[in-house]
Amino acid sequence: MSEIKQLVEDIAKALVDIPDQVAVRAVEGEQVTVLELRVAPSDLGKVIGKQGRTARSIRTLLGAAGMKLNRRFTLEILE
Repeated sequence: MSEIKQLVEDIAKALVDIPDQVAVRAVEGEQVTVLELRVAPSDLGKVIGKQGRTARSIRTLLGAAGMKLNRRFTLEILE
């Protein structure tokens, strides 16, 4: 699980202007692991992207990784 958390963190850090403020918290459920991504308020738009495209792409990667690990992951971007 920690590889997935690290993946989301690395992707987010590559996108934002203030990488020090990127924090990812994994909340394990029975069937789903929720990854909570928190970035600086000024970087929120960079992580979400135009019309949510960047966020959707990250979620697609999580879906693919989840298939391999037999686990579901969801991404929540917190303000």
